[in-house]
Amino acid sequence: MTRPAGVLALVAAVAGALVAVVLGFLTFGAQATVAPDGVPVAVAAPPEIAQRIAAHGGGQLAWTVATPADARQLLEDKKVYGVLELAPGPAATVVTSGAVNPAGTQVAQQALTGAATALAGAPKQEVLHPAGVAGRVAPLAASALAWIGALVAGLALTQLAKRTGRPIGAGARFLQVTGAGVLITAAVAGFFALWDSTLPLTADVLGFVFLAATAFAALQAALLRLLGLRAMAVLAPLYLVAPAVAGQVPELLNPAYRALLWSWTPFRFSAEGLRSLLQGVPDAPDVTTALWVLGALLAVGLLVALWPGRSARQEAEPHLADGVVEVGVH
Repeated sequence: MTRPAGVLALVAAVAGALVAVVLGFLTFGAQATVAPDGVPVAVAAPPEIAQRIAAHGGGQLAWTVATPADARQLLEDKKVYGVLELAPGPAATVVTSGAVNPAGTQVAQQALTGAATALAGAPKQEVLHPAGVAGRVAPLAASALAWIGALVAGLALTQLAKRTGRPIGAGARFLQVTGAGVLITAAVAGFFALWDSTLPLTADVLGFVFLAATAFAALQAALLRLLGLRAMAVLAPLYLVAPAVAGQVPELLNPAYRALLWSWTPFRFSAEGLRSLLQGVPDAPDVTTALWVLGALLAVGLLVALWPGRSARQEAEPHLADGVVEVGVH
């Protein structure tokens, strides 16, 4: 009796350690290793000054020398996180955008301000598409809420069907996906109105939130159909990726986190696309990318979740309380 109990205790201890490793990797590890590496910024200045500026920052910054108009377009396209404009004379202006990830903006603003101060004194600060606190928080918050809300909805359907002994057909899964999308979109819209009444609740913003919520719900429904409750071992930890990784820009993440987590997490697509829409930049490239990614997740998720395969036919058969299928005698 003692030996099996000891083995079970050891297994439990190992399981706890593994959970700690996963949580540490997904959350605190990403935050603890944040450091700028090749943060993209632009400088618009006379050639001789631009070259001196471009030597500033070492490997922490990646400079692009451009005309003032081209530099601002790079900022609009979110290809750089800030612009330093040095007109002939002492005037200097640091230009940032509220449509750009706040983490990248903060690093760029500090670096550009330091470079401008060293050359021409304290620069002027100009912000395109200014965003308040709620505007900076809302995109990532909406993405995280959409994921966890859809996850709870999918889990609830699975558990209710298991408790009642009723099958989950394609119609039920489709209703759960679309219903979760509608209700989560309404909840997010309510939070936006509560947090900041100036946040736009336009058709493109609400439509984008609905697409993200239904895409997440469809993906989760597909995995729950394939793996059952075992899918929670994958879906639940992914929620932790949202604030720890998707809220950062890749140039601030350790290369391991950049490759293993940031490169594929769906949260970054939904968060950055929604950020552009909220700040009035619907033509930003990340909006188009997000629409393609979320649309693909929705299509694949629905295909797997609703495909009338063998398991779906089995689910459609009436099961008795003891789990035996009653077969009629002909």
